[in-house]
Amino acid sequence: MGHPMNKLTAGLLAGAALCLSNPAHAASPSSPATADAANPAGSADQTPAPATSAPAAPATIKDSSLGTSVIGRFFNYQAAEWGKAASPLETDPNAPPSRRPDWAPAPVTAPPYPFTEWPYGGSELMGLTRPSSVDSPLMVALADTGLGKAMASSHIQVYGWVDVGGNLSTSNVHQGNQPAAYAYAPNTVTLDQAVLYIERTPDTVQSDHVDWGFRVSGIYGSNYRYTASRGFLVDRGLFQKNKINGYDMPMIYAELFVPKIAQGLLIRVGRYISLPDIEAQLAPNNYMYTHSLTYTFDNYTNEGIQLTLAATKNLFLQLGVSMGSDTALWNSNKKLPNIAVQTYGQSIPYGTDASGHTLYTADTLFPNATFKTDPGAVPSLTACVRYQTDSARDNIYLCADAINSGTWGYNNLQWFGMTYYHKFTSNTHVSFESYTLYQKHVVNIDAGSPGAAIYAAGGTPFSPQFYPFNGPGGAYCADPSAVSCTAHVFTALAYWNWEPTPMDNLSLRTEYYNDEEGQRTGTKTRYYEVGIGWQHWFSPQIEVRPEVTYYRSIDGAAFNNDFSTGNTAFAKNHQLLAAGDIIIHF
Repeated sequence: MGHPMNKLTAGLLAGAALCLSNPAHAASPSSPATADAANPAGSADQTPAPATSAPAAPATIKDSSLGTSVIGRFFNYQAAEWGKAASPLETDPNAPPSRRPDWAPAPVTAPPYPFTEWPYGGSELMGLTRPSSVDSPLMVALADTGLGKAMASSHIQVYGWVDVGGNLSTSNVHQGNQPAAYAYAPNTVTLDQAVLYIERTPDTVQSDHVDWGFRVSGIYGSNYRYTASRGFLVDRGLFQKNKINGYDMPMIYAELFVPKIAQGLLIRVGRYISLPDIEAQLAPNNYMYTHSLTYTFDNYTNEGIQLTLAATKNLFLQLGVSMGSDTALWNSNKKLPNIAVQTYGQSIPYGTDASGHTLYTADTLFPNATFKTDPGAVPSLTACVRYQTDSARDNIYLCADAINSGTWGYNNLQWFGMTYYHKFTSNTHVSFESYTLYQKHVVNIDAGSPGAAIYAAGGTPFSPQFYPFNGPGGAYCADPSAVSCTAHVFTALAYWNWEPTPMDNLSLRTEYYNDEEGQRTGTKTRYYEVGIGWQHWFSPQIEVRPEVTYYRSIDGAAFNNDFSTGNTAFAKNHQLLAAGDIIIHF
């Protein structure tokens, strides 16, 4: 097993090689904005940035032509946008600019991509966010009502989307597509997510006054399992009943923008999406319907305070403190009974020797009669640096995410990595990510080990007595006699993207994922994945994303396992998945 930092260095060199592989074709400047983007830009916690180009400026329509009834205006506006890449509504010629004049041009457009700016998390798009900038049929429908006028004057918007998807798979047992996500159940059609945002975004373009904002989000559907935070809303439905659909609130935060510090300081407090990654939980923020393993087994949300400083127009610095990852703040003081210690003391039976005598072990991981509900609920530090060139052709984002002592927690991942974006031509770019992560003192669940006996007897906070379903995995340690070990992951992921038309994007996903102790995916193996997806927009509000993906696990049979029942009789080391979804924005 190589040292994690050596592996990260290899990932950084690979990212640099991508840039050097095609030095030609600087990005051409985008044309002026014609309307606001229909979908969220960048990470799932970012505000939509204005769309910066369209195939041609769409014919404008007057607001009065949409009618006066709320329902009529909603559907008339959807119809008016059909076949266009941007809103056809007339815009105010006296409206302030949507980005700072000396800022880099937007590297891509939405449609056909899921964002207009290279993604980063924990902040609004600095220098690019104006209040009430989301192209929302619902807000257009409400515009002439008393409620709509009050919201407009307060710069508060309500919007969202519904995402329905399905798949056909060579796997067929219950939840057998795992560890592939988000289409974890083979040969099904599901409500992936219905999402509602209520928000006010601070104005980060201006530089003359302090501004404020907030977001409250709700998600319902099968994807709630991927935003889960220990002790927050989903516990009973996900961990006790394994319900197909559930509800979560992945973002609840307040923001303050202070413009007079360097190029601006954004302060965010609350529950927010974790900072790094190409992908995001919320459907419109992704190139493809399914997600990479790199993203699926990452940390998802933090609760705390996050600072983002635009030191210059090119260099952003981020520093944050959270209570671990994917865990509620109150878990820092909550306790659970150590069932194994209370039942056996420090003589927990775990097998027999060659003479038939019972072997005993002590719970050296959690020796006391109680333990914390989540040992990962401790103060943690996040630090990131982001650099983008003047042309926006290149962007690198380095992060150390939610770093603490690293003990095994619900999702207490010690994450060190990067994302890198490079634009080859006006219609081709690559998004690259590499990281290494680890957790310490992860219980050894290899059959016959003392750790497996401790785990089965209820001697850890994540034993099946507390998590009948979907609990954090244990490790398959190199030393079978070990009670615990450190679990590592190394990954390298790339999305290769081509825009054949202003309403279409083709993405090739290539991935290597090494789950060195099997703690993340449940199987100790290396994975290779290749998938191709088509993102087609009928309008800024409606998109479809069909795809085909092939997965291969090299060292173990990772697919067609039913982890909810322990049925591994039909396990395979390969899987072919055809999937797709439709997203309807409102």
